[in-house]
Amino acid sequence: MAKKTVATLKTGKGKDYTKVITAVKSPKTGAYTFKELIAHNDHIKDAVEAAKEIVAENAAQ
Repeated sequence: MAKKTVATLKTGKGKDYTKVITAVKSPKTGAYTFKELIAHNDHIKDAVEAAKEIVAENAAQ
C-alpha cells in the first residue's frame, strides 16, 4: 500500500506540493515537537514565514 501512495505522489498534482516541517522547542520541557504544513511549491516562502510565526506565538505562551 505505501509504495502505491508514494508512486501516485510522484505523478500528477502531487509534485506541485511540498511538506514544510519545523521543529519547535518546548520552553517547559526542552523537548522538540514538529509542526507540519503542506504548501504549494509557489508558496514555500510564505509557508516558512507562517511556520516561524506559529513558533513565535508558541514561545510567547
